Order: sequence, then structure tokens, then C-alpha cells
Amino acid sequence: MNEIGFEERFDLSPLVTFVPNKKYAIHNWFHFKEGFSKDFVFLMLDNFKIKRGQWVLDPFCGSGTALLTCKEFGVNAVGVDAMPLSVFISQVKTSDYNMEKLRTISRNIFSKRFVKPNVRVSSLVKRSFTKYALEDIFFFKDVIRQIEDPLEKNFFTFALMISSEKVSFAYKDGAVIKIWKKKNVPPFRPVFKRTVKKMFHDMKKFRNEGSKIEVFLGDARRLSFLESSTFDAIITSPPYLNIIDYAKVYKIENELFFGNENIESIRSYIGLNINQGFEESAGMDSPLVEKAYLKDIGDAISEQFRVLKKNGRVAMVVGEGVFPNRIVPVQKMLCDIAKGIGFKVEKIWYVNRRIVTDHRRQKVGSALESVLFFKK
Repeated sequence: MNEIGFEERFDLSPLVTFVPNKKYAIHNWFHFKEGFSKDFVFLMLDNFKIKRGQWVLDPFCGSGTALLTCKEFGVNAVGVDAMPLSVFISQVKTSDYNMEKLRTISRNIFSKRFVKPNVRVSSLVKRSFTKYALEDIFFFKDVIRQIEDPLEKNFFTFALMISSEKVSFAYKDGAVIKIWKKKNVPPFRPVFKRTVKKMFHDMKKFRNEGSKIEVFLGDARRLSFLESSTFDAIITSPPYLNIIDYAKVYKIENELFFGNENIESIRSYIGLNINQGFEESAGMDSPLVEKAYLKDIGDAISEQFRVLKKNGRVAMVVGEGVFPNRIVPVQKMLCDIAKGIGFKVEKIWYVNRRIVTDHRRQKVGSALESVLFFKK
């Protein structure tokens, strides 16, 4: 690894988090803790000298930050994700709408008189809301379901999802959902109304440069639906090597708005379905988990090499693997994999460092978060 240049860029630490997106219209519609920021994407577009009309890929698109940023700067973009919720969020945020039609539909939605719906939910969802909030959410779901245009239906479904989070007792704490019953929650209808109003206001503020944005539900290891030598750059952040199950973290959203509380688990070793009992046989901190993760990300990097144009560039945000008894130097391993595939590894930026402790609060070490730069 000595021949690869590296820089300590800890000044960029906030940019590889979602936090800066809170101040940006549309970007802040849904807090996606695992995402990076618009500022980071813009920095990469500038770093790679990407021009209007060129093509960028994010094969782990999450909440669509890279895609939406490209749309602001006239850059065409494609996003892929394995989680239906991520694809849904990215599509709604990057779509073009007829504002007058949306306003007409909004007036119709809020003119409806409440009719008590039939509410059937899991125990987790039941504990996450008041009885009245759940009834309101299901009532408006029924109203929105009658909207004919899929684009407009998705817009208001997303607004409903955002609003439901604002009246929920549930909150995400790392890899788990916790319930805080002491939280005071407002009535749902006015929250929903304010959310829709804010979304309208944000769309008026947003700079749309007319680029082409496409989002696909798919597997980053198998991008056969994308042609070879198509993209000028890839800006992405694959799931980290850890024990977070993303489907479980977003279980409430998946159940309420996708009608599936048993959606397939998506771990950070992206090729294995943990429902097959893998974690019991191997142990969650087993080297087999590490091997599975590296195999999956290696397959994804191979596909990235295929779809990039000659001299195409990659910026990949990765974190070291953190287990109770060890830290896995993922960035070094992925650089070796990328070189084996044919990439030139240009440099590594170290952008974050955090202390890791075990269950007894004893220091295990320091885990780095990095940006890897590859060139085809």
C-alpha cells in the first residue's frame, strides 16, 4: 500500500454524513442516517471535472443524494439500490412534477372528512403511534390510494411517510428501533398538511437543470441492465462491514407503506440472506462474514469497472469493519481488490476516525472512514 498516496482530510468529516443535508431543500425530506451529503457529491463532481450532460452512477444510492445533486448541476445520473424503500425515496425526490396538479390533488385530499379505517399492524407499529395517529395515517393511505397517476400517488405517499415519522414514538438508535412513550406528539392532520406545504415550497426553491435521472431496484453486484463503458464517474458508499440489518432499521416504514413486515434482510455483507441461519453457524464476528462482505463488494467493484468509460473515476466512501474484538482494514483490502480487477488506485482520503470499545468499555482501537479514489 506504500505506493498509494493518502491524505488526512478530517476537515471533510461532516461531509460524509447526512447532517449537512438538513439545510438543503428536498435533500432534507427524509433523514437517511447512513447517507453522505450534497456537499460531498458536489466536491467529487468538481474534483472529477464532471460537466453538464455527462453520466454518473451510484450503485448504492440510498436516499438519492448523489442523484439529486447531479440533477441540480445538469449531470445525468443512474441510481441502483437493493432496498425498495431507498428506490422509492430516490425516485420521488428526483422526479419532475406538475405543481398545479399536485396542488389540486392536495386540496382534494384535505377536503375529505375522516372515516374510521380498519387498522391492522404489528406490535412494533402499534407501540410506535397513538391509536388516533394510526387511524389518521390509514385514512389518508386509503385516500391517496385512489390517485390514478403513479407519480402523484408516490409523491403524497412519501409525504405521508415523512409525516408519520413526526408523530411517532419510535426512533432509530444505531441498528435498533427504540420507543420513547414520553414524547409529546401533535395531531396528525395538521402535521401532514404542513409537510405537503413544505414540499411544495422546496420544489419551487430547487434548481432543476433538466438532467436525466433513472433509479432501479437492483443488485450492485449484477448490473447487466446497464451497458458497458457508459459512465464518466461513480460516486457511492457501499454498506459498511458491520452487523446492521437495514431492513429492520426501516421496518416501520416498510410495513406501513410497502405492506411487507417480513421484507428480506439486507445486511452489510450484501450477498447473504441472514434468514438462512448464517449468523448462527458462523458467528456475527466470524472471518466468514468478512470474506462474504469482501466477495460481494469485490463483485460490485468489478461491475463498476465494466460500466465505466476509459479514464472513468470512482469515489467510494467506506468504513473499517468494527467487531467486538477487532477492526478490519476494509479500505486497504478494497484497494487491493480494485487493483486486481484493473483499476488504478489513485489515493485515499482519511476523513474520520473514531475510538472503538468492546462491551466492557475497553479500547479495541481506532476505526477509519475513508474515501477511495479509483481510475479505469
